[in-house]
Amino acid sequence: MKYEEFNSFCKSLPATTHVVQWGNSDVWKVGGKVFAIGGWEKTGKAAFTFKTSEQNYYFLEVKPGYRPAPYLASRGMKWIQLYDAGIAEEDELKYYLSESYRIVSLGLTKKKQKELGLNQ
Repeated sequence: MKYEEFNSFCKSLPATTHVVQWGNSDVWKVGGKVFAIGGWEKTGKAAFTFKTSEQNYYFLEVKPGYRPAPYLASRGMKWIQLYDAGIAEEDELKYYLSESYRIVSLGLTKKKQKELGLNQ
């Protein structure tokens, strides 16, 4: 997946916002909470970071091309980074981005969910 596709997919999810921060990374939020980050790996390759369930975290942390997300995972959060996007199927990444969005959305207050039209 390329950055344009990443941004297009994240934009397609309901009630999302986009900001550029943290060293020129594309940061996607729902209800003001981050669910996906697109940035550059030190090697210059695309890297995508997302929140996961505990089960997916333990599965992905040992899968080639994935690792616990720098900074976030070291603080005990269940965030994974896909640092070798060439090995992942696009549908696989879309699934994990959608799950991250779902997890973060469910963590919003009921009032915020209603304001954003997410609890239909």
